[in-house]
Amino acid sequence: MNIIGPRVQQLRESQGLTQEELSARCNLIGWDISRGTLAKIEAQVRRITDDEVPLLAQALNVSIAQLYK
Repeated sequence: MNIIGPRVQQLRESQGLTQEELSARCNLIGWDISRGTLAKIEAQVRRITDDEVPLLAQALNVSIAQLYK
């Protein structure tokens, strides 16, 4: 299940980032993710693994807890 997708989108947009920019940040920290995959996460179509959550938080410069608010 993916419960953080809408929150990821909200945080990304609040930072003025496009999906392409966020996927580029993820790639810089070692998580090879495309813009399309990120879009699927935000739309809750693709599941996000426990290992991916900290990487997404790092790319967004937020705590893991903030992803679950």
